Amino acid sequence: MQIAKKVRGLTTFDLKVIGVILMVVDHVHQMFYPLGAPNWLDWFGRPVATIFFFTSVVGFSHTHDKKKYMERLYLSMVLMALLTTILQKMVSFDQVQLINNIFRDLFIGTMFMAGVDQFAAAKDGDKAKHIGLGILWFALPFIFSVVTTMIVGAQSVPLLIKQITIGVFPAILLAENNIMVVLIPLLYIFRNNKNIQCLLIAITALLYGLSGATQWMMIFAIIPIWLYNGKKGPGMKYFFYIFYPAHIAVLYWLAAFLYRTMH
Repeated sequence: MQIAKKVRGLTTFDLKVIGVILMVVDHVHQMFYPLGAPNWLDWFGRPVATIFFFTSVVGFSHTHDKKKYMERLYLSMVLMALLTTILQKMVSFDQVQLINNIFRDLFIGTMFMAGVDQFAAAKDGDKAKHIGLGILWFALPFIFSVVTTMIVGAQSVPLLIKQITIGVFPAILLAENNIMVVLIPLLYIFRNNKNIQCLLIAITALLYGLSGATQWMMIFAIIPIWLYNGKKGPGMKYFFYIFYPAHIAVLYWLAAFLYRTMH
């Protein structure tokens, strides 16, 4: 009698769950650091961005509508920026600054991946157009960074305009993981070669290690990524879009409440 083979490895759903759990621990450290949360809690968060970068590559590669995928991330980026601005004004917990907006990193990542797609399409014709669009997609996050810096740095520009600029411009300078977002298009280019993807992550981790940054611990993201079996798993399409801002808001408010109670 034949025994059916068990499906081994981790699905996209599993990777996202691992990322969410590690992310929550990291944000507990961020919010409760003024109350004495130990620094080692931060270590759990170092692989998180890499895991989400990888799952975004998988998602962008398999989505039926890349335009809607990008629109959803952009809207989430803007709403998250609005939420953090309102939270900080309402709660006034100056000990913690909310710079959290992974949606910005992921949206910029889709811009880069759209650029990769344009370069790939150049071989099928209209080469000048596709190469031009590819360069534009890659350049925009850097252009937005320059424009944002000019607007935010100008004394004559009203605060509201500066806040709107920060909220709506997908500037890589404002990305939570900054230049590390460039890892996304690299992972996308080699989306069919997990060995090279893991090597790219290891090289990035090494560069951080040489600079003395704890972000080198992102190398541990290789473990779940290596175990990825190419399966989607249970649907989790909108969970992260809701859970991410919700848990930031709850942790921030709770930390502020406890801090005021203790002081």
